[in-house]
Order: sequence, then C-alpha cells, then structure tokens
Amino acid sequence: MTQQSFGLIGLAVMGENLALNVERNGFPIAVYNRTPDKTDVFMAQRAQGKQVKAAYSIEDFVASLERPRKILIMVKAGAPVDAVINQLRPLLEPGDIIIDGGNSLYEDTERRTKELEPSGLHFVGMGVSGGEEGALNGPSLMPGSSKAAYDELAPIWTKIAAQVDDGPCVTYIGPGGAGHYVKMVHNGIEYGDMQLIAEAYDLLKNTLGLNHNQLHEVFAEWNTTEELDSYLIEITADIFKKIDPDTGNALVDVVLDAAAQKGTGRWTVASALELGVSIPTMIAAVNARITSSQKEERVAASKVLTGPTGKYEGDTKAFIGKIRDALYCSKICSYAQGMELLSVASRDFNYGLNLGEIARIWKGGCIIRARFLNKIKQAFDENPSLPNLLLAPEFKQTILDRQDAWREVVIQAAKLGIPVPAFSASLDYFDSYRRDRLPQNLTQAQRDYFGAHTYLRVDKPGVFHTDWTPAAQESTQTSTPEVPLDGKEPGTVAPEEVKTQEAQTQR
Repeated sequence: MTQQSFGLIGLAVMGENLALNVERNGFPIAVYNRTPDKTDVFMAQRAQGKQVKAAYSIEDFVASLERPRKILIMVKAGAPVDAVINQLRPLLEPGDIIIDGGNSLYEDTERRTKELEPSGLHFVGMGVSGGEEGALNGPSLMPGSSKAAYDELAPIWTKIAAQVDDGPCVTYIGPGGAGHYVKMVHNGIEYGDMQLIAEAYDLLKNTLGLNHNQLHEVFAEWNTTEELDSYLIEITADIFKKIDPDTGNALVDVVLDAAAQKGTGRWTVASALELGVSIPTMIAAVNARITSSQKEERVAASKVLTGPTGKYEGDTKAFIGKIRDALYCSKICSYAQGMELLSVASRDFNYGLNLGEIARIWKGGCIIRARFLNKIKQAFDENPSLPNLLLAPEFKQTILDRQDAWREVVIQAAKLGIPVPAFSASLDYFDSYRRDRLPQNLTQAQRDYFGAHTYLRVDKPGVFHTDWTPAAQESTQTSTPEVPLDGKEPGTVAPEEVKTQEAQTQR
C-alpha cells in the first residue's frame, strides 16, 4: 500500500488550506477529522483529484503514513490538542514527529515536549501566521523543536512557506516552546499595529472629517511609502472601499465597535510582566479591546460624561502627514518592545533566538508583514546584541526627525477628546527610555518608608535603609556582598541586583 508523506488532523479552514498547500508542493497527504462528514465534504470538493487520502479512524490515519511519520495537528488550542496527542501516542514509534500548528500557549508546548520526547517521539510547537490565505498560499512558519526534528521537516516547511527575496519565511526558531513563544509575541505586536492604525483612523475621521473615500486614498497612499508599506495598511485601505448593500454606507461604519480577542495578546502582556519587560504599546492595545467590549456601558456613559469635541482647525494636509509620522514612530516603539521581549525570553528560557532571522521570516506570509522589517533585520544583523531598536541608527534618526509631529498629534488628540492610548503609550515609552533619570527614586524612597524595602544610592555603593519619620536623622547601611557593582558607576542598578536587594529585605 502506498503511504503518504505527511498527515494532518483537523479540517477547519486553516487545516484544509495547509493540507492543500502541502499537497500542491509535492507531498502526498493523509487527512483525518473527528467528524467524518467534514472529511467527506473536503474530499468531494476541495481535495478532489489531488494526492489526498482520507482516513476515518485514527488507526487507519497513522497506518497510512510513511516513517518517520509527520503529523500536523490543527485543532483548537488547549485540551483538544492533548486529547489528539493521547490518541496518537500509543500508535506511534520512536522517531515519529507530532506538530502542533495552533495558537498554543508556549508553556503547554514545553510540557508536551517533556512528556513526549523521553519516549523517542519528537514534538514541534509551530506558530503559523497568515490567516486562511497564508495557510493556502504561503504562511510564515515559526517551528520550535529539537534541531533534528526541524531538519527532518525542513524540506516541507521551506516549500510551503511564503517566499521572499531572501528565502522562505521559515527558520529554526529554537527548542521547546520557542516557536509558540515567538508566534505569541508576533501576535502581541499585531495587536499594537492594529490599535495604532485604529487610532490614526479615528483622528482622520473625527478630527479632520475625512469620508470613507478620502480614508481609502490616505491609507492607499501611505501603503506606497517605505515606512508604512504593509499588509495591515493595505487591507485597511481596502476596507474603506467596501459598501454595505443594506444601507449604502461604508461597511466599516456599520460594524459594531467592539473588538474581540482570542488570548495571545493577553498572554504576551502576562509574559512581559513576568519577565520584567516594558511593552506599554501592546498593553494599551489589549486594554483598548477590553474597553471597546463594554459597549453598553460606554453608550450610557456618553450621555452623562462630557469632554471636548470639535474639529482640527489647522492645515488638513499637514496634519495628515503628522498623523502618518506619529503612526510610524509609534510602530517603531511597538516593534522595539516586542524585540526586547523576545531577547529577554531567549536569555531566560535558553531559546537562542536570532532576532534578525525572526524579522526576516515575518517579511512575508504573516499578518505583520511590512517593508520596514528589512530595516529591523539589518539592525540586528549589524548588531546582534542591540539592546533596543530605538538605538539602531536608522530608527534613532527617524524618531528624532519626526518626534515634533508625533507630540503635536498626541496633544491635539487630548485637546479634542480623542483617545489615543497606543500613540500615547509609545511616546511615553520613548520619553522614558531616553531619560537618564526618572522619578522612581521617589517611588523607592516611599517603599523604604512604609516597608523598609531599602534603596541604592547614586553616589556610593551599598544598600541603605532610613527611618524617614521627622524625628529620625540617620540612615543605616546594610552590608551586601551579594550585590557587587562590578565596576559600574555608583547607582547603576541591574535587574538582578534589584531582585537580590529585595530578597535581602525579605530575609
């Protein structure tokens, strides 16, 4: 019996499209779905005449695959993935490979890897970005696994991935949950991108009064620029052209202003908080979706809570240009935050991420694909240890040149009562990062006052505690050999030193 090169479980739209992509690129495929009716429809319609073999039991599905078996699971993240793995596990042999292509939490991928690999099975947690179209015609793939498993699958991945000028949009990401972690952060950046675009739209529509045709023209023009040429800007321009047949109005105007989310944005925020990485643009984007979902409350509040209203009274064309500059500067900050989060996670989780290569595989197929990812790749290729994208010469100069426009947009939005949480968060991030002294000296003094949490000084080494009550006059120094300054300037504090300091206080 002829056996198939690859297997796929789960025939929702993403699964179907990936199956057809694999088959079209020369790899005969076996498919299985929990409900046979779904399999029948797929085989009778989209898979008709193709090298696709249907299986109606998990046993027949496994038996139809050549060794080592390569099985891609495309089911809902969480318990359904574990259920499929538990069905497969007794039927597989050492060397076989299970791939989870859903939006699984990276911690689940780490757990599954540890459970499966001692028995000789390979487990791959692979982020897949590009939506339905990408799955069919070429997605961005982010596989995390052992290098041996990746090498076994690479001939397939490199064929089915999106193709850009410098290769297929897939690379070996790293071990364990690395692939799903990178996909999670990709989605966090996506949240930020989408919120920034929404804020630009809000300003163009409600402070300048642009109609849907004018909005289409603005975003279409922006999409021709090196800075903003991207998939999300492209589809935004398309959205403004769509007319609702029921009302004759722009369809976007009758879409309810309540954005849903599936969890990857929240996961990104939670991970950043755990790792101590500042990602305010992405946090603002998640918060904006949460606020948008409170539609009934907002409608009621709008009747009793007043604020400024009105239109921008300056030069419309010039202000459109300033909004474009604010969008680009904020976008740079959002990607800077995402890349810093990947860098810290790579260090803490031993992923060994190549940030330049990650930027490269995001150039095609995925939702955040954009021309300016070339500049991000170049920045990390030139300096792999770059601590923050804001310090790369290209991006540093861009923001220095455009920050006045960015600031004016945020000021005008506040004056006119238009919320721009992601624009503002990005600007705050930039202003915080560029300052050599922040007001958290007061925060730390307060912590020492009410909780004896101690503090460091800018002028000499050591850890100090003061009795801050008016009658007290002296501070006491605590000996802290565990917190060396390592030759740094007095007052220079690394995150690990702060953690050590707090641990000493707790002791």
